[in-house]
Amino acid sequence: MSVLTDTSVYEKVSAHIDEERLVRLVQEVSRIPSILGEEGPLAEYLASTMAESGFAGVELQPVLPERPNAIGHVDFGDAAAEGRTVVLTGHLDTKPVSHGWTVSEPFSGDLIDGAIYGHGIMDMKAALVCQIVAIEALRASGLPVNGRVAMAAVSDHMGDQLGSIEYFKEHTADYCVLGELSDNEIFLGHRGRYYFDIHVRGVSAHTCHKPLAVNANMLAAHAIIELDRSALTPKLEDWVVDLFGPETFMAPGRVYGGLPPGGPSMIPDECVIRVDCRPQPGVTIEEVRAEIDACLARAKQAEPRFEAEVVLADVKSGYMASPEDSVSELMRRSVAAVRGEQPVFEVAGWLGDTASFGQDVPTIIFGPGGEPVYCPDEHLSVDDIVEATRVYAMFCAMALMDGVEA
Repeated sequence: MSVLTDTSVYEKVSAHIDEERLVRLVQEVSRIPSILGEEGPLAEYLASTMAESGFAGVELQPVLPERPNAIGHVDFGDAAAEGRTVVLTGHLDTKPVSHGWTVSEPFSGDLIDGAIYGHGIMDMKAALVCQIVAIEALRASGLPVNGRVAMAAVSDHMGDQLGSIEYFKEHTADYCVLGELSDNEIFLGHRGRYYFDIHVRGVSAHTCHKPLAVNANMLAAHAIIELDRSALTPKLEDWVVDLFGPETFMAPGRVYGGLPPGGPSMIPDECVIRVDCRPQPGVTIEEVRAEIDACLARAKQAEPRFEAEVVLADVKSGYMASPEDSVSELMRRSVAAVRGEQPVFEVAGWLGDTASFGQDVPTIIFGPGGEPVYCPDEHLSVDDIVEATRVYAMFCAMALMDGVEA
């Protein structure tokens, strides 16, 4: 008996992708609003789709009120005794709708000139459908595989990533593919996110008594200027710098200061600066905090009355798979089989759900769509959608048939 080649595996799974169903389902999900906090209807639709397709374990997994995950799985061969578990995952929630749509409407799902239009189609409604249809194609192919392929469409990605956290509390996996938009390239990982709140203190007084006051907004302005000038370049391995670049980006993103509209007048004694830090994997909280402290020290040099308290408000870790990891190699082989050429490894600047589960589950990032995203007339080509589905199906087949003979 001969071992199946990558090419023969690809031919079998690709032949069983129902492209008409794929396009129709992408159009349907594009018509269901799922802005952060409103994921329920899309979760229900995907759960119903999986149940009708014959997935096992289909469930609306509770996460937040009316904001569940949609989960299910398909078992192959002797899954319990011999097989691996692969999870395909992505988030249900989107950002708010952008203004300025002219070609189509945000929730039309219109197919125009070979592309499907819809708000959030790239981040990441289309990928969720691609993953479901890929699992169906592997099942229909009849390939001799053992194991389980699970689907986890999760809520609250753009909140606290509670959907992913809840799913991986209850489920384990040998491999995972996160379907975030990567322009159908292989992303090994992404930057993290550290939020620091800087509470700048002044002295309040009635505006008529300005000489008695120290305006916290004025003090904060010195810190904002220094923080914006920051160019932290921590010591990292050369290959990480090659992928992400040398700088840990840091910006004073939000300022909460002064007085609310319509209230009485006075000079404020507090202003809060939210500093948004995007570290490369391997950059510690302590390194970033030291850079913030240096910026604030320069602010105090410019304005001796400057005083502030720094609070670490939130931590989401970066994620990085090694190019040599088996999950990376499986995806490299999968993309190469689909395209007929060797892909390159890239990384993302945005934050993925892998910040919450990647340390426990070997994960690779691959999905259709790329920048710019969340813009008017957001659309995705059918060709990219089909290619992503082929890659997902190929990855699952390769992961479950390692060493299996035809």
